[in-house]
Amino acid sequence: MPWYAWLILVLAIGSIVGSLMLLRDTAKKLPLTEEQLKRVHERNAEADAKDAKDR
Repeated sequence: MPWYAWLILVLAIGSIVGSLMLLRDTAKKLPLTEEQLKRVHERNAEADAKDAKDR
């Protein structure tokens, strides 16, 4: 492969890796109260039960 193809390949991979690292660094956990967390867990359990029933 010519040198410019390697350059484009390295730039593309670098761009993808850089974007993923930026996304990871800016991700924040949502500050949920205990009540909100409980509701989320209940909804997940209901959705899992519904999915299992539909199979």
